[in-house]
Amino acid sequence: MKLLGRIFNFYLDASIHVALAILSLLWVTSSILNIPSDKNLFSFTFFGSIACYNFVKYGVEVKKYIRLANQYHGYIQFFSFVCLGIAIYNLFFLEWNTIFAVGILGLFTGLYALPVLPGTRNLRSLAGFKIFPVAIVWAGTTVVLPVVAISSNLSWDVWVETIQRFMLALVLILPFEIRDMKYDPPELKTLPRRYGVAKTKILGMLLIFLFFFLTFLKDETTQNEILSKALLSLGVGSILIVTRKDQGKYFSAFWVEAVPLFWWMLIWLLIEGKN
Repeated sequence: MKLLGRIFNFYLDASIHVALAILSLLWVTSSILNIPSDKNLFSFTFFGSIACYNFVKYGVEVKKYIRLANQYHGYIQFFSFVCLGIAIYNLFFLEWNTIFAVGILGLFTGLYALPVLPGTRNLRSLAGFKIFPVAIVWAGTTVVLPVVAISSNLSWDVWVETIQRFMLALVLILPFEIRDMKYDPPELKTLPRRYGVAKTKILGMLLIFLFFFLTFLKDETTQNEILSKALLSLGVGSILIVTRKDQGKYFSAFWVEAVPLFWWMLIWLLIEGKN
């Protein structure tokens, strides 16, 4: 059991779980927008997400990333570099327009993590701005990238889906913001610190409502999409309601980040149920 516990903790700590969540959202996009899946893009995104997230988590400063504190982090570092190598390999199989879009998202991620702004600051350190770059990168990566990869036009439905994905990412970040209230410095002015937990939850519920309502503004939609987003909204809303400051060890790190996986499985079941 101890071995299984260690493997599970490594699965979470090495960002494999969050990378699977991002991969699930790529699959969701392919299904909802009815576009083909680019296996090289999916592979690049999965392995690139692991390397990127581990860099942000363990190496906001380059020196800190290279000189990790203990052997366990050393394993994560080695694993991250292997994933980065695989991501770079897949990058060579992508079209130039996709690589350009990846570069923009990568630059945004760098601005979020690295102190390149005046006064040695990054986007993460700007008061009240912490969650928005993350949501933008998630929406761009999981909606815009797979559309650009097949050279499709960014239609009205694509933009609606991008806005919905941005809102969903914002809501899924809120449990982490509530959990991290005791760790984040006051000057960050995160939503829970500025408005309190109760008002933050109300804002999250409003975003969930808007997320679902926007589905009906699309030019083309299906019963599967409407049903899956309705069930997703109920599930995310329930998670937000039970979120509190003192969370279980795996509440946000596993269950909240597993929401995209459950959404993908739900869509798959709905499609298979009609076949």
